Amino acid sequence: MKITILGTGSATPSLSRSSSSCLLSTSAGNILIDAGPSVVRRLLESGHEVGDIDIIVLTHFHPDHTVDLATLLFACNYGERQRQKELHLIGGRGIRLFFRRLSRLYPWVVPLDYRLTIRAVPQGTVRIGSVSLVTAPMAHRDESIGVRIEERGKSVVFSGDTGYAPALAALAARADLLVVECSFPEQEVWGHLNLPTLLTIVREATPRRVIMSHLSPAWEGFHGVLPAPLLLGEDGLTMDL
Repeated sequence: MKITILGTGSATPSLSRSSSSCLLSTSAGNILIDAGPSVVRRLLESGHEVGDIDIIVLTHFHPDHTVDLATLLFACNYGERQRQKELHLIGGRGIRLFFRRLSRLYPWVVPLDYRLTIRAVPQGTVRIGSVSLVTAPMAHRDESIGVRIEERGKSVVFSGDTGYAPALAALAARADLLVVECSFPEQEVWGHLNLPTLLTIVREATPRRVIMSHLSPAWEGFHGVLPAPLLLGEDGLTMDL
């Protein structure tokens, strides 16, 4: 598996950090985690096209995680090459209603020549080819999920937006990589993590490596030292597992 960090920012617009999103390349295909503003452009910058995506996971429905879904689906129909292979869309509770409302606003996103398989998985396991996706509810919105993706003995966990949630520590237990929101160094905001709370989760879950994402501008003035295995995420970062 190979991970590409497409964006590490928050809902606050930033020239240095795009909205949080990741691309996970597996032998079963390419998995896009969240689709906020500028994600399609970031895909192109990473050497991928819209048609390369096989699975999309939306951790929740806030605009900074979903706005470019319409752009991506529109390009599947009217881009350089009309999409024909199946596309999977996975989310939490309400994902089908979310897509129905999106397609009423933008009828051009409804597939023309390919199958769009939509699955609501608020808590459970989906297997697609050689990849298993395990979801659990997070502490942010009713539909919020984290997801653990496993293939051939390797595991990557994506938290999406969340505050402290015992389910996150369980989901991330002994994972090879945890990509986790950490919106603030110290400030406490419900539905988001700060560094002290993240460290508690890391102690409970003991992942091998941790990449921090969904970073607010408050991190620009941070001059502390992060303990292993934490790494402050950067847009464009790649890692092989």
